[in-house]
Order: sequence, then C-alpha cells, then structure tokens
Amino acid sequence: MIRTGEEYRESLQDGREVYMDGRRVDDVTSHPQFKPLVDIRARIYDMQHEEEHREVMTFAERGERFPVGNQIPREPAHWHAKRKAVDTVMKDIGGVVTRVGDETVGEMWSLADGADILNEIDPRFAENINRHIQLAVEDDPFHVSANTDPKGDRSLKPQDQDPDMLTHVVRETDEGIVIRGAKYETAAAYSNQGFLKPTIANWGDASISDYAVGCIVRMNAPGVKHICRSGFQRDGTEQDYPLSNRFDEVDTLMILDDVLIPWEDVLFYQHTRAAAFIRTTLHRYSAMPFVQRLITYTDMMIGAALWNVKQTGLERQPAVQEKLAQLAVYREGINAHLTAAVATAEPSPGGFLMPNQSLLMTGRVHAVSNMPAMMHLARELCGGQICITPDFESFQGEETGHWLNKYYSINEYWAAEDRRKLLSFARDLLNSGYAGHRLTFHLFAQSPPFAHLAAVYRNFGWDGPLDFVKRAAGLSDNIHGKQGG
Repeated sequence: MIRTGEEYRESLQDGREVYMDGRRVDDVTSHPQFKPLVDIRARIYDMQHEEEHREVMTFAERGERFPVGNQIPREPAHWHAKRKAVDTVMKDIGGVVTRVGDETVGEMWSLADGADILNEIDPRFAENINRHIQLAVEDDPFHVSANTDPKGDRSLKPQDQDPDMLTHVVRETDEGIVIRGAKYETAAAYSNQGFLKPTIANWGDASISDYAVGCIVRMNAPGVKHICRSGFQRDGTEQDYPLSNRFDEVDTLMILDDVLIPWEDVLFYQHTRAAAFIRTTLHRYSAMPFVQRLITYTDMMIGAALWNVKQTGLERQPAVQEKLAQLAVYREGINAHLTAAVATAEPSPGGFLMPNQSLLMTGRVHAVSNMPAMMHLARELCGGQICITPDFESFQGEETGHWLNKYYSINEYWAAEDRRKLLSFARDLLNSGYAGHRLTFHLFAQSPPFAHLAAVYRNFGWDGPLDFVKRAAGLSDNIHGKQGG
C-alpha cells in the first residue's frame, strides 16, 4: 500500500552509515544537504494520498491504492498514466528530480524478461525477481539502481588488479552471498534499497565469474557505507541559486564492506551470460521516465529564455524566434519519440508492454546528445547578464541597492526584482556548478553515449532497408541480407 511522507522519513532513521564532508551524518532527514531531496520524495509520497492528486499518482487494485510509477506496464494506458504522474510531480515541485524511484524500478522488469536465461542457472533467481517486482508495487519503497564501479585499470581483468575495484562475491554462506566492492549511486543515502548489477566488465570467455552478480542491497545493511559528495546547497544562497538549493540529488560512493545478501535478495549470480543480458536490456523500460524528465528540463530552458527576450523586447526578432524554434524542435523531438514508442509498443518476453525499443533508444540519443547544444542556445537567448549579475545581498544593500534597482528595472512592467529572479534562475539552470553537474549526469546516468548508440544499433530494424535495396537494385537472392551476416 502507498506510504506517507512521514513513513518514508521514519524508514531512513535506521542507523545507516552516511558520511558527508568526511563526517558521519546522524540523520539524513534533517541534514541540510539531504533534507531538500528527502522533502521532495516525502512530498511525492504525500501526493499519492491527496484528493487532488490521488487518481493521477496511484491506481486501484484489490480495494487498495498503489503507486503508478511502480505499476507493471501491461497496456498503453499504463504508460500514459506514468507519464502524466511524472509531469504532475515536476510541476508541483517546480523543478526536475531524476532519482526518486519510478525511473529505476523498470530495471527489475528488464530482469524479469530474462527469466528463461535465469531459470537455466537457478529457478530461485526468477522467483526472487518476480517477488521483488511485486514488493515494489505493494510496499512502495524508494528504490534506486547501483550501477557504476570505481573501475580501476580498465585494460586489465578484474582479477589482475585490486579485486575490489569491481564489486564481486567473496564467499557463500547458508544465509546468502557476501559481496565486497563499491558502487556509485545517486540518492542512495536517502533511499531504502538498490538494485545492484555489474558494470561492463572484461569477462573474456569465462562463463562463470564472481563479478557477475545482481542483487538487492538494503541501504542500512551492516557493511554498507555511504560516502557522499558535498552538495551544491549552501545557506544564504537560496535567492541566487534557487535550483542548486532545492534539487541537488546527492551522489554516493556506496562502500560494500563484506555485505551479506540473503539468498532471497540474490537476483543472479556467477553466470556471465545473465549479466551480459542485463547490461544490454537494462534500460528497455527505465529509459522512458529518464528521458521524459528532459522534456521538463527543456521547458525550463525555453521558459527562462522566452521570458528574458520578452523582458528585453526582443521576442519579435526573426533571429531570436529562430533560436526559440530550435529549442522547441528539440523538445518536441523528445516528446514525439516517447509518444511513438508507446503507440507502437510491443509485448516483452516477460509478458509486459515494452515501449518500441528502436524509437525509445533513438529518442534517448536525441535527448542526451543534443542537450549541450540546447543549453548553449538557451544561454545565448538569456544573454551575458546571467554570468555577471551581482548577488541578492547587493540588491538589498543600502549603498548598492538603489543603483541595481535603477539599472535592472526595464520598464513599468519589469521591475528590478523580477529581472534579478529570472537571471538567477537562468544562471543556476545553465551556468552554475549545478547546471554542469546535471549535464554530465544526463550524459552518463544511463551509460555513456557510445552505449546509447549501441542500444540503437541492437534495436533498429536493419532488415527493412537491406531488403528494400536488395529488391530495388535487383540483387541476387543468394546474398545474405541479415544484419551481422
């Protein structure tokens, strides 16, 4: 059943070992670097109970309400409901959050699509996966995805260097497996559990490897330590950096120091074939909400740029309209790919409704690869004042405020305070440390750009163009037209 925000906060007060700036954090729910995002996640839980949002945020089954984000997708209406819920949350909080659970639980569905492979190894694994998928719906945990290792020397096999550079199993016990290593994961310190899976590893020809492991990690388990990067939130800068102070999703290096994973939480183990399958299909569902969030981020860029040119009276200039149109094309290109991916969705091996993979993965490439250029285009439209405007305290100062009020007031409709607020928002969106972090995050959060293109290569329908040209050019029937042949 759906949780409340207070129940979520209470679940984080479980003795977990979290560090920020080298010091132990006693309570992530009240620590200034974590509290803004904890409050947002709590807000999402509370929205599920509110009359205004209940029908959008939840679905009814067996007389109970469950979160739409965790609903197993079996028909197009489920995907439309998920998209509407994400949009509703982003509008309610006034920004973008990427790691809040709904965009990672889909990786479990990808795992279920490999049940046949897992059953060849051990039927218990497929049973564990199906149980955890159902628990995600029924218990509504904050579920994240632990993916990237520190890696070490990537030209070497894991065994030929410090073995802990890639997470691996060190021993088996009657209770489960014991793992050691480290994983990077955004929001881990204030989540409940994570799906840990192997990164892209150099297994060679090995069919069995202790590095090929997938499991559920409890964030308060003994041996789990969260070493977090320092956040962008800083007291006294809320007016100058409104996004940094509210939407910085803190990233964690999650140390796994001989952590026991009970057998019921082991999803696959040792077999590299299963691990390879997961790596190639991991985002077949989760790419949808991940990419959708870039529509909201683009709306923020368009809104900041358009308000700026309206303030300064440039919205009728053809050159300005051309740049705004480019941002609109980018935004609608993302929207079109996601809409078409649902409209042409297809059944998956696990019996789910899977977005059209060629369209979804192509949409991800379009969204992620063009994001740097679109941010720069928005910078152009916002102008150089986003990097030179004085801070809020200067606007309030007795000796400085009247001068800034004079030069930042545009006309009777646009006073200095509104001008300052818009420039501060645009600066934080496009120019700040937070903005650079978001850009890098989107480039790598669902694997690096080359892997995005590899996903397109695996899912595009190459046989259609091959067969068309074969007929149009009158090629011999003896040639092999299958891709890779």
